Amino acid sequence: MGVRNMKSPWRNKRAWLLVVMAGTLSFQVQAQSADTSDVSATGYECTQAPQVTPSTPGEWLERGLWASHCYTFQARAVAIDAVGVRTLAMSHRIQDGVRQQVVQYLDGPSVSIERHSPVGWLAWTEESENGELPSPERWTSHLEQFYTIRVEEETRVAGRDAIKLVFEPHDEWRFAHEWWLDRDTGLLLKHILNDQNDRVIETFQITQLQSPEQYAGNVHAYESGSVQQTPWQSTWLPDGFVAQPVSFTNDERYQRVYSDGLATVSIFVESVSSDDKPALQAGVRQLGVSGVAIEQYVSDGKRWQIIAIGEVPVDTLQRIVSSIRFEPLADTAQESGDPDGVAE
Repeated sequence: MGVRNMKSPWRNKRAWLLVVMAGTLSFQVQAQSADTSDVSATGYECTQAPQVTPSTPGEWLERGLWASHCYTFQARAVAIDAVGVRTLAMSHRIQDGVRQQVVQYLDGPSVSIERHSPVGWLAWTEESENGELPSPERWTSHLEQFYTIRVEEETRVAGRDAIKLVFEPHDEWRFAHEWWLDRDTGLLLKHILNDQNDRVIETFQITQLQSPEQYAGNVHAYESGSVQQTPWQSTWLPDGFVAQPVSFTNDERYQRVYSDGLATVSIFVESVSSDDKPALQAGVRQLGVSGVAIEQYVSDGKRWQIIAIGEVPVDTLQRIVSSIRFEPLADTAQESGDPDGVAE
């Protein structure tokens, strides 16, 4: 089994990342598939979104986040990375407080992906003690600890007036981002991801935004989840990456997801002791915009395969997988990004 076989399912995942950027930004960092039984009666009341035109980068971020879950729209878009050029048709609708997201590839074989889901939790912030939903303000505050964010220019994208935001990371463990937000609605029109040498890794751009309309009701949210325990721990993560609630596939396969608010890293740990589960080749790979790091680990005579995938430098992913340990940690705070927790 080669790493190349991971491209097809990961490409489908990329489709959802494109929807995230265009219609849900970072609100959707909810790792499991949508399950309407987890929908909370509470949510985000779209009429409470700020109406004043933003004047600071933080205010623009908050407006973008409100827009990402309070607007319905249809769009055409193009995504360009090392894999190639892809054109897509997308739609974001809200019915009775539940979002309907559809992505359709317009190049090559016809592929259409549809998902119904509430708004995911702002998982890089912690739930407040009184049960209130995490706020866009807290998301913005978290990002500003790890990125320098500035408004760079006003321009036009897809025939619409836009404002450009630049996110410069404070360390070498994550990439730089550039966003163009629609001045009228706050929706994301364009996104560029740059590596440490300021080279463009991916460009995503709306080419036609059709009928954006603000939803007037309450957009439902998931019930608060909890981070499940695993028989392994990551002893190092970049500062600001917070664990997400996920669902396990079975007793022999585990997943954990971390996000700093812009970047997300997924870690998969699976037993490969049996002959019917061949291991992937260890090392690092670049699959289009996403990096992959793979290692094998032996614990108590059982062989495990560790895979980290994310839109961060491959050095970051390699350090994360190298930090995985199967003995319980006395202090789980080591997963908060404390560099002193690195096992050399």
